[in-house]
Amino acid sequence: MAQANGKLILFGEHAVVYGYPAIAVGLTRGARARATRSPSAPGSELVLGDERVHAGDGSELGRALEALLGALGVGGLRLEITLELPPGAGLGVSAAIAVAAARAALEHEGQPLASERLEAAALAWERVFHGNPSGVDTAAALYGGCLRFVRGQAASALTLARPLRLGVALAGPPASTKQMVEALASERRREPARVGALLESIGQLTEEAQPLLERGELPAVGRLLDRNHELLTLLALSSEALDLACALAREAGALGAKLTGSGGGGCVLALLPERGEDVLEAWREAGLTCFESHVAAPERLA
Repeated sequence: MAQANGKLILFGEHAVVYGYPAIAVGLTRGARARATRSPSAPGSELVLGDERVHAGDGSELGRALEALLGALGVGGLRLEITLELPPGAGLGVSAAIAVAAARAALEHEGQPLASERLEAAALAWERVFHGNPSGVDTAAALYGGCLRFVRGQAASALTLARPLRLGVALAGPPASTKQMVEALASERRREPARVGALLESIGQLTEEAQPLLERGELPAVGRLLDRNHELLTLLALSSEALDLACALAREAGALGAKLTGSGGGGCVLALLPERGEDVLEAWREAGLTCFESHVAAPERLA
């Protein structure tokens, strides 16, 4: 059984699409995949919960499977996927499925798990769903730990001086990542100066956050999380439900809180203090599904 991490973006979502840095963490939760020989070989199939698709069957999932296996150069497999996170909520589940499936496929074929090959296959899968993915989800799924990511460059590992306790709440129905990215691109064409300035501010904030994380200055990190959320709100990427979930977390003692992922719905994260249970309880009392997450142990970057 192969595994891959989910992810949280701490800083820099959307700005990362335009060349600014992002900081993300891989989660211990994610996706698992098991590969066996397909009963319909040479065709391949994927089973995800109650859904079953075949490579190239015309469905979005079937096209993604075809792209992934085509990039790997393997076929005739049955891939069974188990999720440990809610899909479509900004937690990198799609990339986790892709990386877990690619690892399972190569393991089944007895082939080396070369990072470059896994990443290329996962990105081929991601393009089917997201059009123009930044690659940060794939990097977090592959490597875990805390990562600095700039589009078009290899991810680099950050060493955290102190562990991060992160609360995650599902604060509303997820929005389409592809649609949110395209909506911001359209707004950028209409108001290039305003949107460009906000994206640059997010990039600068991400640069400020990196040394604070490396020194373990968590209250300062929390304040930057709050500011990042404000900037995303000014870009019309938040929602009333996301804003409320962040406010609840702060009132319950979170060091900082923000949306994570594409926005428009989905999840918020909170940097938890020593009594982090108070934040989770406040969310539960408001009827939100939530959990505490931990950063996956980092793997060596290729």
